[in-house]
Amino acid sequence: MKLHDLRPAEGSHKARTRVGRGIAAGKGKTAGRGTKGQKSRTGGTISPWFEGGQTPIHVRLPKLRGFKNRFRIEYEIVNVGRLSALAETGILDAPETEGAASGSAKAAKSVKPAPVTITPDILAVVGLVRTLDKPLKVLGHGDVTRPLFVVADAFSKSAIAKIEAAGGTAQVLEFPTADLAESDEAPTAVVEEVPVKTQKPPKNPKPATPTETLPPTSSADEAGPEA
Repeated sequence: MKLHDLRPAEGSHKARTRVGRGIAAGKGKTAGRGTKGQKSRTGGTISPWFEGGQTPIHVRLPKLRGFKNRFRIEYEIVNVGRLSALAETGILDAPETEGAASGSAKAAKSVKPAPVTITPDILAVVGLVRTLDKPLKVLGHGDVTRPLFVVADAFSKSAIAKIEAAGGTAQVLEFPTADLAESDEAPTAVVEEVPVKTQKPPKNPKPATPTETLPPTSSADEAGPEA
């Protein structure tokens, strides 16, 4: 093995293609660019988004209008008319006790019907709500024919007016905050202790001066000279 015998590994080095060096070289005359046209000229390039002159795709596609509100809340919606119709079927009525069942029909007519409780869980069971992952909002379309106790995350003004006009109640769900959820006890105010500054005694205290003692006064002196 000598220095002039060294060669790179076979296939690791590829010779550069020399173009424009005559027809016999295989890449002469047009140098592999084909014949005529924009690409055969020096500096003749076409942008990747060029579509041959037709209307390009970025013009054909419709533009995005408006904006999407990131803070918009997606509600599960149900109308009071559907709730009233569900209550009229009697599915949600509480079972009667034996004493109430034995009462007369006149007494039953005189007593007002108790409000029917409606919650998101009940609506999901009967199929009026598709999912419980979204908050529930009650709208005011339809009529309410009996008192309802409706529990939901939000109500429209017309829905509250119709529910209360029928003798029912619209209860808004309220969730505790994170601080109250951690502890069962009510939060108490934290009072910080302020350190009290104490006066240091002087390094060289002055000796106290003795006070003059006065002779005790007699009762005659207190009364004064006689007249």
